[in-house]
Amino acid sequence: MNAHALELKAVSKSFGNTAIIRGVDLAIAQGERHALIGPNGAGKSTLFNLISGRYPVSGGKILLNGDSITGLKPFEINRKGLSRSFQITNIFQRMSVFENLRCAVLWSLGYKYSFWHQLKELKDANRSAEEVMEAIGLKGRRDTPAGVLSYAEQRALEIGITIAGGAGVILLDEPTAGMSRTETADAVELIRKVSQGKTLIMVEHDMGVIFDLADRISVLVYGELIASDKPENIRGNQAVQEAYLGTEAH
Repeated sequence: MNAHALELKAVSKSFGNTAIIRGVDLAIAQGERHALIGPNGAGKSTLFNLISGRYPVSGGKILLNGDSITGLKPFEINRKGLSRSFQITNIFQRMSVFENLRCAVLWSLGYKYSFWHQLKELKDANRSAEEVMEAIGLKGRRDTPAGVLSYAEQRALEIGITIAGGAGVILLDEPTAGMSRTETADAVELIRKVSQGKTLIMVEHDMGVIFDLADRISVLVYGELIASDKPENIRGNQAVQEAYLGTEAH
């Protein structure tokens, strides 16, 4: 098996004459929990959009489990085993918690474009949706429309949707944004549980969450990686400290 779940080689992205990502090289091991941090405007969400195929790269190459996904569409990348969440919650508001999760598992179970199956008769899909629902702690909200869930519950549901398809590489974009301290602690435990045996890459501003969850941290500043190391080494890295202090002072 390839040692790297995800690998970026000299990846760059420009919008017109403006360079946003500048030759990023990054290799993330199978099963690693990896955090991407940096000041506002550093290019973190842009890099996520490049990895997941939402934006095409301007240069370089992206590999998933050793295979190039450069230039593929988001749904093609998803089917190769990478799934992501977004900063803004993306769920079907009028559908129940269970229905949202069942939609997420259908393709991975091979149903694809099927017009002759009755959803209620798809026992494997229903069972998988129930298992994910229990894992994210929303079993008691099974038939509740997703749009009336609390904010923290909606974020938990989106994490559930992200993992429901069985992807081995999960990208979480600011999963605890807007949460209270108690909600954040619950979200950290949820992420820890659902990412077992998977490769996790997350963008997060809460340093407590980062240092609690991450095996390794990469720091992006003005589209360039200035450090990639274990949390304890990042904490004492002078270049990282200057990047954050400089941004705050500015």
